Amino acid sequence: MSLLPLEDVPGPLPASTAGPDATPTIAAPVPISVPFRLPSAARLATKVLTLLPLLLIAVWAAVDWRAMYAGTARLAAADPWWLLAAFFFTCLGWGTAALVRQGAVPERLPTGLLIASQFAAGAANHALPASIGAHAVTLRFLQGRGIPLARATASLALYSLVRPIAKTIVLLAFLITFPEMLSFGQLVPRGWSLVLAFGGLGVALATAALLLTFVRQLRRPALRCVRTALTDVRQLHTMPSRILALWGGAAAAPVLQATVIFSVGASLGMPLSWAQVVLAFLAASTAVGAVPAPGGIGPVDAATVFTMVAFGAPMDLATASVIGYRVLTVWVPLLPGALMLSALVHRKVL
Repeated sequence: MSLLPLEDVPGPLPASTAGPDATPTIAAPVPISVPFRLPSAARLATKVLTLLPLLLIAVWAAVDWRAMYAGTARLAAADPWWLLAAFFFTCLGWGTAALVRQGAVPERLPTGLLIASQFAAGAANHALPASIGAHAVTLRFLQGRGIPLARATASLALYSLVRPIAKTIVLLAFLITFPEMLSFGQLVPRGWSLVLAFGGLGVALATAALLLTFVRQLRRPALRCVRTALTDVRQLHTMPSRILALWGGAAAAPVLQATVIFSVGASLGMPLSWAQVVLAFLAASTAVGAVPAPGGIGPVDAATVFTMVAFGAPMDLATASVIGYRVLTVWVPLLPGALMLSALVHRKVL
């Protein structure tokens, strides 16, 4: 007699429909449907950023092919040794840019990756105005090295502030050293040019002040960035190596750029001295360097040609020298720089 409480069973047990000799059947496994997944947004953005520099180069080459062809054709008949010297000074310019970037942050950055990032930033700088491309590449590089966004942005602001100050100091030093070379009557703007220059500066300052006063979402990050920048500036200026890198590199950068122009001009037989070319480039880039053109191309080129002609250079040689300068500093490194940019994005350095 069973002692189990059969009266509590909720119902009869299900009867087997098979016979006594039937073998047990195993249910077939239910197929599991795997949902289709699109590539992640980060992976898709990486692929787009990898191909975007090459696309920009193709578009730019199609638009500005005449200048590239004219400069290359003129350089084909130039002195190759002077052109080699110009290429050497161009390479020094990338190292100088990396030196200034290192001087703007207290942390020690990896030298090889820093120079590679600045070489890639040069390609981005020539595609977007007002150095936005170069700053974006550098910002991503600094964040990848573990530097917070506020401090990385503050280093970019310090970099942008130190470069024009150092360029102005170098220009004043050249004016004091060579006062007889500059013809102020021909180069100093007059009349409406001064009105437009000071008017544009006043409008920019007034717009920035209004935005910071009435837009709270913008005021808080801006004040935080200013406080971070002031803290970093105080810390950096207690480190002699950072002072030398920041200010020395910023002062050497425009001199190296002008030396590239002088070397190209010497290869073509331009009669100006090195000091005249450096002074012409410093005066031109200081006067119109704030115009938001990609890489300073356009306004700085025209002003440099104008100043060199004012010093006595023939118009055709001055124009060819500036075109050759742009070929060496923009077109020659543009494709390798874009490939470097794509490689750094692909390897998640940026």
